[in-house]
Amino acid sequence: MDAVFAARLALLLLVTAVLIWRGVLKDREQYARFRRLTSTWARQRVYRRWLIEGFTVFAGLTVVILLAVAGDVGRMLAELRAWGPFGLLLPGLDGGRGTTIGIALGVLFLVALALPAILLRGKVDEIPAVGDVRALLPRNRRELAYGAGMSLNAGVMEELLFRLAVPTLIFSVLGAIPAIGAAAAPLAALLAILLFGSLHAYQGWRGMLTATVLGLIFFALYVATGMIWVPIAVHALFDLRSMVLLPIALAGAWRERA
Repeated sequence: MDAVFAARLALLLLVTAVLIWRGVLKDREQYARFRRLTSTWARQRVYRRWLIEGFTVFAGLTVVILLAVAGDVGRMLAELRAWGPFGLLLPGLDGGRGTTIGIALGVLFLVALALPAILLRGKVDEIPAVGDVRALLPRNRRELAYGAGMSLNAGVMEELLFRLAVPTLIFSVLGAIPAIGAAAAPLAALLAILLFGSLHAYQGWRGMLTATVLGLIFFALYVATGMIWVPIAVHALFDLRSMVLLPIALAGAWRERA
């Protein structure tokens, strides 16, 4: 075992332990306490702490990982774009057509998600949700500001970490194992997607399943377009839909003062 492989394996084990501890234990415990809060001032303090912690932890992990494996980012993306369905479809979508189609699919995905806010306005008593997330949704104007901040932070930092840094780190470790060989890139992507889903354990199994499916969609957008900003934008807009648009359209959060 050479020194580089050993260092990357140790980093992968550390990052995985931190993320699983945060998603399965820490976030679940904090969310259970958050659900019992009734004061909007107390809720805002927790929102603010989550926003700062989320940015600090995810940004720190992303920087450390990319410093260690930055040279493998392009190689992993190239192998994913040559693998399986991508390898069959993308050669026929060169010249920007693949990027255009990927962006168009992302827009259609977001439009489909926004439709319930339009069609259900004034027709439901509570905001539709998959998983245990209703307590998380903002209830008034001040909380909406934090909802927007958390959405943008998640869109940027989670995509950089789970679509760029973590899968590349896993790829760099698996790629050094001869028995895995060409399967390293798709396997790394799959493991990163599952890790992303586990981070939403506090939402229950439905929330975890939804996050895993969304992680797959975001990864497909990244691979299809070759640009990380596409899933960043789609992820941020998806969270803004959940944390800002739906509370305003279906629960009248903008009319409620703190």
